[in-house]
Amino acid sequence: MPTQIKNAIWDVLVDCLLTSETREMIEKMQKKVTRIGVMTSGGDAPGMNACVRAVVRTGLYHGLEVFGIMRGYQGMIENDIIPMDSRSVANIIQRGGTILKTARCKEFTTPEGRKKAYENLQKHGINGLVVIGGDGSFKGAQIFSNEYDIPCIGIPGTIDKDIAGTDFTIGFDTAVNTAIDAIDKIRDTADAHDRLFVVEVMGRDAGYIALYSGIGTGAEHILIPEKKTDVEQILSSLQEKERRKKLVNILVVAEGDDFGGGNELANLIKERVPGFDIRVAILGHIQRGGSPSSMDRLIASRMGYSAVECLLEGRHNVMVGIVNNRMHFTPLDKAVKAKQRISEEWMKIVKILAS
Repeated sequence: MPTQIKNAIWDVLVDCLLTSETREMIEKMQKKVTRIGVMTSGGDAPGMNACVRAVVRTGLYHGLEVFGIMRGYQGMIENDIIPMDSRSVANIIQRGGTILKTARCKEFTTPEGRKKAYENLQKHGINGLVVIGGDGSFKGAQIFSNEYDIPCIGIPGTIDKDIAGTDFTIGFDTAVNTAIDAIDKIRDTADAHDRLFVVEVMGRDAGYIALYSGIGTGAEHILIPEKKTDVEQILSSLQEKERRKKLVNILVVAEGDDFGGGNELANLIKERVPGFDIRVAILGHIQRGGSPSSMDRLIASRMGYSAVECLLEGRHNVMVGIVNNRMHFTPLDKAVKAKQRISEEWMKIVKILAS
């Protein structure tokens, strides 16, 4: 009997004898992650560096080779990929921004762009990815993984806290603290001049920064995208405050509020309640920068560690989150922007405490 036929018969017999558990074990061994890439994508957020540090050092602890992918998917396409060791991430846990840089990449949305990215990963032998970013980054990772069978783990890094599957996102706590510090300073000058300040904070699709910073600073009104703005009610309240000579007021508005941003609201108030001396402060990108808070450093470190553990355990294509102080894993295709309903109790608290 020819050797080729003998080998074919042997392969069939072995395949028949293998249990499903044995097959699964062999497949896992064949797909064992040995080299991982880590990248930051989309908008930057304080705490991303702490997360990169955790991924690198956890990977090295387990004997993996770790590569940093510069500028997110753009760097993957351009082969801007560098090996990382423990010293690569020394003295970065306290730094804002991201040492790996970040960018938005239209080319990656095309099959041709993803093919380039895959070929570059192949050059480095990278067979596992950790993507720190938001829902757009996760969507890209999911498509990429489906096309090229590379396991991906997502970590939520966004100041807006607008991702489903986690109580907090990396950068949110720092952004809120930055906003609170700024609004406290604004209230000092507002009090000195008996002024009304409209403070615009970030939050194109989610009002959590506005809600948390507004309550934390005793704002008289908070405008958020999740709740339709009753402008007439706000104007009526301000007119009543004017009659009581309560001229110092802080209104916090999320940039994505349905009525508009800070300037639009201020113009309307000037027109309808001319007795107020009004100023507008748009906090803008200062909310993205700065040294991360202790909370952001901790959750970033915990998520980075868990992401590598997920890859080693064979848990692929999930986002690592924290729910009720426990690690929570959400499939990447379900980890999308969540325009959640903010409880009416929160708005009641605002109304009562600001009266």
